[in-house]
Amino acid sequence: MFPTQFDYHRPGSVQEAISLLQANPDAKILAGGHSLLPAMKLRLASPAALVDLGGIDGLRSISTNGGVTIGAMTTYAQLRDSNELASRLPIVSETANNVGDPQVQNKGTLGGALAHADPAADFTAVMLALGASVKAVGPNGERTIAADDLFVDLLTTALAADEVLTEVSVPAGQGKVGMAYEKFRHPASGYAVVGVAVVVPVDGQGNAASPRIAVTGATSKATRATAAEQGLNGKPLTDQNIAAAAAAAANGLDLNGDHFASAEFRGHLIEVFTKRALERAAAQVK
Repeated sequence: MFPTQFDYHRPGSVQEAISLLQANPDAKILAGGHSLLPAMKLRLASPAALVDLGGIDGLRSISTNGGVTIGAMTTYAQLRDSNELASRLPIVSETANNVGDPQVQNKGTLGGALAHADPAADFTAVMLALGASVKAVGPNGERTIAADDLFVDLLTTALAADEVLTEVSVPAGQGKVGMAYEKFRHPASGYAVVGVAVVVPVDGQGNAASPRIAVTGATSKATRATAAEQGLNGKPLTDQNIAAAAAAAANGLDLNGDHFASAEFRGHLIEVFTKRALERAAAQVK
């Protein structure tokens, strides 16, 4: 099926993109397009205009000075192939290698994934676990939004309609940090039926120090598994403590169910994949 008619704009700067969004209230930003274009073809979305960010210089970049800063239009393939990220944030390059297929990886972008906020996306959970933040630029200037505040609901973020997400920042870690992402992959789409990202710093005694555990695919938005985090915090990463934290990971979450996986099954998957991710993270810091 063909989409409805729309105007196409390819701005050369972020400010030009913002001006186009202000002039076209029904416009949508085109980043990678793997979610928006299929929705348009199915007539689930009918924007009057597309504002393509692909021509803006500087939005594809990876910087590892201090923390890590990634341009919003950086593709999954660039994340996957970055030696800098593999050494500093292996969870990012690992996750990029598990998104979709090579076609998606070559075209899909990190900023697009976060701004779209699909409830089964991979990087929403990963950026929550990393304690990341995004820079949003709009007509009133720029602001920083923590990942904890970015995802509001199903396909809904804290970004305003005339704001452009320009970069993603991850703070520098201190000391030993274990991190891993595990998911149960939908066999048709490759999206996460359930995905769990964990980032576990450890103190000098080998105890978990403010671990962050985030879940995707199971609720209306990526969300923190706070019960598991609290249960593990301050404790050594023993098999018993990891199993107890994993058993609590779904506590307090409003789980979705569908024809492929019931809410009960998703709860079981959260426990299984939290345990696997924590075991891998623990092995990195021993």
